[in-house]
Amino acid sequence: MEKKTTPYSALPAAAYWRTGVAEAGLWGLSGLWASRWTLPGDARFSTFGSCFAQHISRALIARKIGWLDAEPAPGRTPAAVAQAFNYGVFSARTGNIYTAAQLLAHVRMASGALDPRVPEVWEEGGRHYDSLRPAIEPNGFQSQDEALVSRVSMVRAFRRAITDADVFVFTLGLTEGWENAETGQPYPLCPGTAAGRFDPARHVFRNYGFVEIRAALDEAYTLMRGLNPDLKILITVSPVPLTATASGRHVLVATTYSKSVLRAVAGEIAAADPAVDYFPSYEIIMGAPTRGVFFEPNLRSVVPAGVDLVMKHFFGGLDLSGPARHGAPPVRPEAALEAEMARDELVCEEATLEAFNRG
Repeated sequence: MEKKTTPYSALPAAAYWRTGVAEAGLWGLSGLWASRWTLPGDARFSTFGSCFAQHISRALIARKIGWLDAEPAPGRTPAAVAQAFNYGVFSARTGNIYTAAQLLAHVRMASGALDPRVPEVWEEGGRHYDSLRPAIEPNGFQSQDEALVSRVSMVRAFRRAITDADVFVFTLGLTEGWENAETGQPYPLCPGTAAGRFDPARHVFRNYGFVEIRAALDEAYTLMRGLNPDLKILITVSPVPLTATASGRHVLVATTYSKSVLRAVAGEIAAADPAVDYFPSYEIIMGAPTRGVFFEPNLRSVVPAGVDLVMKHFFGGLDLSGPARHGAPPVRPEAALEAEMARDELVCEEATLEAFNRG
């Protein structure tokens, strides 16, 4: 009897759950990701996004790969002080960028499509806070002018993080966010949490859907390529659950919705654009083979073993075999400062929402 041939006949073992996952086991998983690009040996990476994005920057630094720090701390700044003021956390002093709407706002400022002086500065107790980065200065700025000068400096650095990078790594974290009802300005946190005052007439909750997120990312990437036509964009999705949800749903359901939408958007964009790739950090931590072992007892923070496994797959799939193109290291803080900060906890502004938990 003639053996039937189908499209499944010649598939590799990784295409089947039994051989690719069940028999391979957690530590035997292979082929989860292979970069679609051959990058220069001295490739420069910019990193932004949610809290989990910081693991990638730290891993790049540890391996002496070109992490781009476009807004380094002033010389001789102690590591603890630098981190408290958000230096060396991301490639510019943006604070956490959790949503696609936030990313688009930053890119619009960097490209000149939005005046950096337009987004709000909040006054509270005689101090001033940047509504785009409410936790960037622990005690706020002395004046509105000082806050705006700092913001303009950040925008210039963010622009350099686009123009001087080979790869822009962005970790999507949330679908939930808050906006100004009149201007549409997105906030990284609900006003009144880290700073500012909540006004129900002006501040509206948004749970961005697939179409909105896709449109925001598409516009952001178009503007970024206007600044750097050769830029590659690597998307990841944070596996870290929501600290809290304002959606009215149970936080577990809200988290599943949020991560599912973000994962779907990332996959569709990467499939449609050869200059965009997706790295599966979310799957490595949240996939069935882990049985939840990569979370601390709070079921939110990722343990070092989980981070190490993510980075093993990341660097295992990264191709840096291309000829060098830069000839000089990127602008970075002192190595000692970087090494010390790499041992510190992540800067995660959303975690401040736990302070409002009455349970």
